[in-house]
Amino acid sequence: MPHIPQDYENVFDKELTLVEPSKIAVLVAVTSYFTLVGWIIAMLANDKYKSDLARFHLRQSIGLIITGAILSLIPLIGWLLNIAIIIAWVTGLYYAIQGQEHKVPLVGDFYQKHLDFIE
Repeated sequence: MPHIPQDYENVFDKELTLVEPSKIAVLVAVTSYFTLVGWIIAMLANDKYKSDLARFHLRQSIGLIITGAILSLIPLIGWLLNIAIIIAWVTGLYYAIQGQEHKVPLVGDFYQKHLDFIE
């Protein structure tokens, strides 16, 4: 039989602990900003782990996705306005990583008011 050191800890004997709910909320919030597929995954995760932070960023990110898709259908002007959407997306992602509820510039209030079906 092999020699086992005295300070050896068997990882299989330890009790597993759940990840803190606040960390899950931040993960769901950040995931929501990564394409429509990421948003769907975040929405499904939000169904299991309810969080105000996650709901807030789900609204912001789907609003940016819809606005970006509509603007990309408008030649030239819409394409240029998509630069503002990208800046707003980076801003929203930054605050999601920080775990803060901060509305994206210009349209954040609109998204929170009109996308309230996200529970």
